[in-house]
Amino acid sequence: MSLEEKVGQLLMVDCPSDQVADATVNALDEYYVGSVILDGTNDLSVAQVKAITRKLQSHSADNAKLFISTDQEGGEVQRLQGSGFDTIPSAVQQGQLDPTLLQQDATQWGKQLKSAGVNVDLAPVLDIVPANFGSNPPIGDLDREFGHTPNGVSRQGLAVVKGLAAAGVDATVKHFPGLGRVRGNTDTTAGVTDNKTTVNDPYLQPFADAVQAGVPFVMVSSATYAKIDAHNPAAFSKPVITTLLRGKLGFNGVVISDDLGSAQAVAAFTPGERAVNFIAAGGDMVLTVDSSLVPAMTAALIAKAQSDDAFKAQLNQSVLRVLTAKAKLKLLR
Repeated sequence: MSLEEKVGQLLMVDCPSDQVADATVNALDEYYVGSVILDGTNDLSVAQVKAITRKLQSHSADNAKLFISTDQEGGEVQRLQGSGFDTIPSAVQQGQLDPTLLQQDATQWGKQLKSAGVNVDLAPVLDIVPANFGSNPPIGDLDREFGHTPNGVSRQGLAVVKGLAAAGVDATVKHFPGLGRVRGNTDTTAGVTDNKTTVNDPYLQPFADAVQAGVPFVMVSSATYAKIDAHNPAAFSKPVITTLLRGKLGFNGVVISDDLGSAQAVAAFTPGERAVNFIAAGGDMVLTVDSSLVPAMTAALIAKAQSDDAFKAQLNQSVLRVLTAKAKLKLLR
């Protein structure tokens, strides 16, 4: 693969969930982008979504098909809601189910995604909101948590991970190292900071258990964790990604960012800096819901790889992790 093709494999770009946008096609055709997120809620049927994903795949690279993802958590966050897709209960409700039943349900939800051509679910959420914490905009206020204890969240989260895997869909646990103890939403607020989480925090247990269970994707938050790295958002933090997630927890799968396109948490950085900082910290796949940023992100990654041998080696490792994950889903040609 050329350097340009390699960089494309490290990007996931937005596509409206109800149509194939010209900006998305341009990213796929001109910049070799290897992954897409279906964004926005719709009521299209499984067959209608399949038509969209089939068209997207027709623009994939010669040697690798696309990862096509969406946020199919349940409750307030379920992007695909039309005929053929179950109405998925919120994570709070899923937290009350017998784990065996939840795993069976997750397999059913995964089969529906697979039938629609979606092969990555940006779920489950493993963030823990403490009981009586009060307002927690990104998670608790939307009933996105399975429960209030590490054991409970781990148990239910692993049921979903295993259920999706049985359907041939890659799960993505998020938002490492946790958004359950913050007071702001990183999508809409700058400077969101967690002052509690440490490298030995018991609230990391669900992520550690998911890693041990072989989860293929981990999404990293863009909040700042003052007791781990007070100087950088987690998505740009080597202590968070390389030292904690890869080192201490032993994760060797694909590290994907939370949105680095429109999120206020990273607005102070240029698009190019966002992409380079994430890969340099140990990340693999840059997610942007703003496709117009692809040229700048691509140019910055290429320039950095051409001028910095250590960064180029990291980039190559990231590409290998992405392609290994694609191989496991039989997406390589």
